Amino acid sequence: MISCLNPNCSQPANRDTADACHACGTPLVKLLRGRYRPIKLIGRGGFGRTYLSEDWDRLNAPCVVKQFAPQAQGTKAFDKAVQLFTQEAVRLHDLGEHAQIPALLAYFEHEQYLYLVQQFIDGKTLIQEMVQKGPLDEAGVRSLLKDLLPVLDFIHHHGVVHRDITPSNLIRRETDRRLFLIDFGIAKQFGEALALEPGTRIGTEGYAPIEQLRSGQAYPCSDVYSLGATALHLLTGRKPERLYDPMEGCWRWREYLAQQDLEVSKELGQILDRMVKDAVSERYQTAAEVLEDLTYLPQLQGNVPAWVRQHPTGRLSENTALPVSTPREAPDTVVPVTTPPTPPSAPLPLPSSGTPVLKVPPESGWHCIGMLQGHQSWVTTVAFNPRTPTLVSGSLDDTIKVWNLQTGALMFTLQGHPRGVNGVTISAKGQVLVSCGDDETVRVWNLTAGRRLHTLKGHVRDVTSVAIGHEGWLLASGSKDKTINLWKLDKGTLIRTLTGSPAAIKSLAITPNESLLLSGGMDNRIRIWDLKTGVVVRTLAGHHGSVNCVTVSRDGLFVASASKDRTVRLWSTATGALIHCLSGHLQEVNSVEIAPDNRTIISGGTDATVRIWDAKTGHLQTTLAEHTNAVTSVAIHRSGRLLASASADKTIRIWKRMG
Repeated sequence: MISCLNPNCSQPANRDTADACHACGTPLVKLLRGRYRPIKLIGRGGFGRTYLSEDWDRLNAPCVVKQFAPQAQGTKAFDKAVQLFTQEAVRLHDLGEHAQIPALLAYFEHEQYLYLVQQFIDGKTLIQEMVQKGPLDEAGVRSLLKDLLPVLDFIHHHGVVHRDITPSNLIRRETDRRLFLIDFGIAKQFGEALALEPGTRIGTEGYAPIEQLRSGQAYPCSDVYSLGATALHLLTGRKPERLYDPMEGCWRWREYLAQQDLEVSKELGQILDRMVKDAVSERYQTAAEVLEDLTYLPQLQGNVPAWVRQHPTGRLSENTALPVSTPREAPDTVVPVTTPPTPPSAPLPLPSSGTPVLKVPPESGWHCIGMLQGHQSWVTTVAFNPRTPTLVSGSLDDTIKVWNLQTGALMFTLQGHPRGVNGVTISAKGQVLVSCGDDETVRVWNLTAGRRLHTLKGHVRDVTSVAIGHEGWLLASGSKDKTINLWKLDKGTLIRTLTGSPAAIKSLAITPNESLLLSGGMDNRIRIWDLKTGVVVRTLAGHHGSVNCVTVSRDGLFVASASKDRTVRLWSTATGALIHCLSGHLQEVNSVEIAPDNRTIISGGTDATVRIWDAKTGHLQTTLAEHTNAVTSVAIHRSGRLLASASADKTIRIWKRMG
């Protein structure tokens, strides 16, 4: 079939062989821009139509073509609509890097109409799911909020308010059950003034808050309101306007549930109530605030005590601040400890040899021997010093902390990144610390003295990962700007920039002989780069979700990758062949490490667990489940008998292998 592109055609479906529309006589466009074939009308609105299409340059892969054809041409409303459409294209290009937002594939004009081409999401909307399966229970609502709030946090940190969150604009992809937020057609930048024609409304009645419907103004908290109204609809099965009493100015959703002999916990109810407050000042101001309160909900019987984590692009703490266009520069400082930190549950003595000699129960296996507390937000990264008994951690509270493993005491705090810290790594000699963050910089520190040596600027988006070569002079940094920078560590100078990745970089690793660099990212693939030539020599494909972490064994023979698809995969470095697929995590895997024995694999996931695997057999050996929130990073001591896990519960746990 081929679809007519006349926006006024009443019967646009035509046979493949037709040259003109059978209904309106309009000549049929077989290929838009020489590659996109419109095959079926799937949506229409005041400004145009949406077509299911095929991309002939990508083996007829399905895509979505949005046609912009407003009726009021030549009016102020039309000019404003054109402006909004252009802004939508720019925003979708930036936002499409998120795994739960459809990617923008193209933007062009054809015969005085404008077109957007987007990734096709094959699945059902949440309203379709509810019709088939019925309303959600409390567990389903919790899962919905925990899955979508990080997406809102992402778009808000990009200066965008969605303005139309409804169950119809949330699609669950059939292949992996991942939720997608769609239809940014009426999204807007913060601070924009939208002068609309009288009677024009932005948003969907029942889901849009009063400030949006009355004046067209929208804020991050406006999206929070819409998500809350969506949750109430999916919880009760009734549209929001039927749950709200305008005479009393209050919501009656509890009464409706009671009529069905249903209820939710008091704590979740309080969160939902605050999300849909009429007064802007009484509502949650950011998605991050809602996530914070969700963290403290009592565990439901039978549920994993964790929630879906999406790494935000900006600072996420109790007082989340929106990023400015140019990151503020803060002095790099060392904050000494003036009050005793919370001690671990047991001392962590390491002799000069670095071999743990802990007095803990003699049972074999892994045991938690201490918990380090002090960060004020998610701990995102952790690394052992290979030469001294110290541990370094980074957090979304914008700080780096250095801990004494012999006493569990906090030695000092490094401040310099004005926004969240994403990664830390330490040189083989233990003297140099490198950190990276959402402020688009890499910072090099003298770890012994606790002072900054260099601030490396060159990336234009968040820097997500850093890796130091074994010899200690080569530094690699990966960014959401899809590039990898190679630096001279001692001088802080840029050697070269590696381009060619089609998506944001999330993790880097350098082989022991410094011949190869591995990168993993949001295109679900691992790339192996030749460090001498800067070209990709091999691409490893197999994951069905973004690659969150890559690491290489000490002997350089195999690679481990952790993915959002809930698996860890082991690959041959030489051939790229898949050795094992390790399945067991209940949610995405955020971090993976290979022990010095080249056989033990440690992974940490959003299901709040650390898992120990046998690389030879691929079997799960142990599950460590003492964290109360997502495990974001794991690190293994060079002895192979001590590991650290960082978590969104704001703690670091130290584990010892006995026997």
